[in-house]
This record gives sequence, C-alpha cells and structure tokens, in this order.
Amino acid sequence: MKPPVRFPRLSSQSPYICNNCLLRTHRTSKLATQPLHRLYSSSSPNPASPHLPPAAGFTHLPSRRLIALTGPDSTHYLQGVITANLNPSPPRTSGFYAAFLNAQGRLLNDVFIYPYTEPGKDSASGNGKGEGWLIEVDAKEVTVLAKHIKRYKLRAKFDVRVLDVGERGVWSVWEEGGEGWTMHALAGSGSGSESGGVGVGVGAGSGGSLNGGKAGGKEGVITCLDKRAPGMGRRFLLPGDTKPEIDAQESSEDVYRVRRYLKGVPEGQDELIREHALPQESNVDFMGGIDYKKGCYVGQELTIRTHHRGVVRKRILPIMLYGMEDGEPTSLEYDPRRGLGVEGIPRETGIGRFEKKGRSAGKFLAGVGNVGLGLCRLETMTDVLVQGEAGGYREGDEFTVQWEEEGEGKMLKIKAFVPSWHLKQ
Repeated sequence: MKPPVRFPRLSSQSPYICNNCLLRTHRTSKLATQPLHRLYSSSSPNPASPHLPPAAGFTHLPSRRLIALTGPDSTHYLQGVITANLNPSPPRTSGFYAAFLNAQGRLLNDVFIYPYTEPGKDSASGNGKGEGWLIEVDAKEVTVLAKHIKRYKLRAKFDVRVLDVGERGVWSVWEEGGEGWTMHALAGSGSGSESGGVGVGVGAGSGGSLNGGKAGGKEGVITCLDKRAPGMGRRFLLPGDTKPEIDAQESSEDVYRVRRYLKGVPEGQDELIREHALPQESNVDFMGGIDYKKGCYVGQELTIRTHHRGVVRKRILPIMLYGMEDGEPTSLEYDPRRGLGVEGIPRETGIGRFEKKGRSAGKFLAGVGNVGLGLCRLETMTDVLVQGEAGGYREGDEFTVQWEEEGEGKMLKIKAFVPSWHLKQ
C-alpha cells in the first residue's frame, strides 16, 4: 500500500501565487537587480553594420522566392484570394503588390504578382495552359503558400509550381529621384499602367532599357515598378545568374533592408507576422495593395469594414533607436557607426513610455544598426489624430524598449516617425 500524499500546510498569512505570476515576478526582479550601466545601453563602433544605401544601386534578394500558377483558371482563382484587382481598367501588363489574407482578415503573405507565360507550354492554341502568374513571396513561406493554394484550388484547372532557386532571381533596382511616384488613392482601384522607369540593361552588353512585363520580352525578363513608397525603384525577375547591368553600386540585402526601414516599408513574415498582422495596420492600403472596389475575396469583410469605419489605431512606422543618455532625434537618420545591438531585440518586444506608466505604446518588429520598424499606437507615439481617441502624445514624450540578452538587462530609447507618403486619416 502506497503511503498517502501529504500536501504542505499553507500559512494563512501567505497568499497563493500561481506559477505564471511567480515567473513574471522572477523575470522582473532579475531585470531590476541588473546594474544601471547594463540597462542603459550606449553606442559603440560597429563595423558589421551595413553601409549607407547609395543613391542608385541594385540588390539581389535571396529572401524572396517565386511560385508559378499557370492554367485557364489561374486568374479566376487569384482574383478571389488576393486584396488587389487582377482585372482593372486598363488591364495589367506588369507586376503589382498585393496580399493573401485568411478568412478572419489577417495577413498570410505579402506578395508581388507578375503576368507570366510558362516556357514550353502550349499557349498559342488559346487553351490558356501556359498563361498565368508568378507570385513573389517570402522565401521562408514559399512552401507554406504553395500548399495553401493547392489545398483550396479544389477543381480549378491550373498548375502550382515552386520555381527552383537558380531558375529566376529577384532583384531590386533603384535610383533616388529617378522616377515619379503617385500617392495611392484608397477609394480607387489599381491600374496596370506604369509611368517612368529605371533604365537598365540585362546581361552582358545589352545596354537597353526595360519597361516590359511578361516573360518572353528581352531575354525573358519580368519587371514592374515597386510602388509601395517613393524611391523604392523597380523589381526584376531575371533568369539564372543574370544581373541587372546598371551604372550603380551592387549592395547587400542588408543595405536594401536599411532602405526599406528608412522608408517605412515592411516586407516578409518576419515583419508582417503571419495570421496576426492586419492589412491596414501593416500599411498594405497605403502601399497600394488593396482595391476596395473589387468584388469578394477571402478576408474582405473585416478589411472593408475597417476601411469604412475609417479608424486604424496602430500602424507600422519607421523607428530610430538611441542611447538612454542621448538627446531625442529630430529626424530619421541611419548611422552605420552605431552599435546598439538592436538585432538582438526579440520580435514583438513591447514599447513603453519612459518613466511613465500606462498601456503599451507599441511593439518592436525588426531593426538593423539604429533604425527599424515598429507597430506603433498612433495617438500615443505620434501627433497623428485618431478618430475617437483623446490624443495622448505630447511634444517631448519619450519611449523605451527593454529586453534581456544572455541574462543581461538592456534598454534603449525609441522614436517613431510618420513617413510623408502616408495618407491623412
């Protein structure tokens, strides 16, 4: 016979504390006992940080992969699952930005979609077998999205194929001030027309300019303007190891990240968290990825309701991080010499008021050097007025992000900036 289990007697003067509270208390006390000089991080030389983005340049983007949808029903299927319109007037002749949502209206993947003709398939007969689209998506999500499409295609007649890494490369080409940019109208529908362009040659000795869209153009090049924000340039899908031939500096993808952060452009599911991010909070509307006049698509109900209510309380904004003893910055500037360790800040770490209590002001999403992106509560961290909110921001308010790294508590100040291309709410 087993001996009876005896539970210790709880003192009436010692209230019960659950395990979750004990863990939170332990973490808080651990941070509180850290020396102040550890909490108050400062800058130091950081040779590993990306250099300043050049005014004109190009970057290969291995973080992006491609999925081909080809067949007679590919257009009809895509029209019902993405936020942009595949059939605007005039018709699309080049790629465009859009997003896949789930049924609850939360973001699955941010994508570029390009008109495409599958090489070797019979498209001249008019049966549509070779006609379709290329979907550019986060490389970490390419298999997940391909499975998602196959799962819900049902009896639709089209093929789904993930392109091999060496089959086509995704490139970003830019020239600051080299082409015009038109602010997106939220009430309007997207258009397939393009204006302006970056003069780029492809391959050795080509030396031409590219304005084409579909495959089958010059050496099978597929291209489109990146209209998400001013100065984002142009996207290129180039065959094999082909590089854009342009009189500009080739840069690493980290430099491209710095450009995106400075412009406030999130990309990929490390920054747009799958099944959590909302399209308007992620600026998909401001970046021209939502057509509010198109017909039904998956996730439309919440998206259109949010649009008509006209209230978006949080948005992803560019942020600048600085030391606890530094003065508040007045403009968003990237400094590659700053070694703040922002790359070690966990994603979705909370942003709080400096020396003030209150609800969370936002969440840190990603960063490099001294800049990054954060999901910011507009009425708290900026002077943007939100309908139905009191507007708690005051000039001089400061905010902090606090985290733990290798048992050491760290803290930095953080400031959000509203890009000039954001529409007025």
